[in-house]
Amino acid sequence: MFAGLGAGVVVLSFASVIIRVTSAPSIVIAAGRMVVAMLILTPFFWIRFRARRAEFAGASVWPLVLSGVLLAAHFAVWIESLNRTSVASSVVLVAMNPIFVAALSPLVLKEKVSWRLVLAVVLGAVGAAFIAGPQLNSSAVTVGNLLALTGAACAGGYLMAGRSVRPRLSLVSYIYVVYGIAAAVLLVYALASGARLTGYSGQAWLFIVLLGLGPQLLGHTSFNWALRYVPAPTVAMAVLGEPVGTTLLAWLLLRQPPTAYEAIGGIVICGGIYLAARDVAAMPGAPLDAAT
Repeated sequence: MFAGLGAGVVVLSFASVIIRVTSAPSIVIAAGRMVVAMLILTPFFWIRFRARRAEFAGASVWPLVLSGVLLAAHFAVWIESLNRTSVASSVVLVAMNPIFVAALSPLVLKEKVSWRLVLAVVLGAVGAAFIAGPQLNSSAVTVGNLLALTGAACAGGYLMAGRSVRPRLSLVSYIYVVYGIAAAVLLVYALASGARLTGYSGQAWLFIVLLGLGPQLLGHTSFNWALRYVPAPTVAMAVLGEPVGTTLLAWLLLRQPPTAYEAIGGIVICGGIYLAARDVAAMPGAPLDAAT
């Protein structure tokens, strides 16, 4: 059980590094990983279609559509952020999605504000200021940091949109439909933006396949799976392992050591993510998903 959770953290930690060395546009990487994940899930979904069709009876379609669109937006903007800011800044800022969920839940879902929620939002803001503040003189880096934060907000919206329908659906049914919608949105956007979908190296396609199989399927799914067997705080602590692991891998493999401000800001944000994730995981039917 804990081995599966730990393996998920390790797999997710490689996502940003793989993306950074993949020689394809960010929108192609985003669309490719979602298509790969959906294709792998296809036989598992359709082999039990009769039972899965019963799950969808009476379920609202719009939360699923909104969840898929927001997931597509999350990957589109976050992967682009990796081209504009450091891996450490990007992965820590995009991991703030539980903080966004905790902050918006009282407004959107009319849920009670806890002291953990308030403190999580404060810590998130302070940590983001530590990371972004010294880099404000670089417009490109600032845009990258803002894209990562936007990715976190989209991921938070994706979790909240799925809350009303997720309790009715099995994990495979839910992620198959949402991943399929996200893949379609990203493919349409890639074509509309003029990005070519062919002509990339075999290595680039290999990395995209690895992203879909590893971080997308194994990594994301491991956290949702673990919530059935271990306490939410344990899963929340595991989520915090991703930005830490990614930062270390970027240091070792990409020669991108975190700055002192990034390290301090990351530690502060991790504290906020832990507090917010405890509240998010306690919400009925709310999956605790990783950012990348």
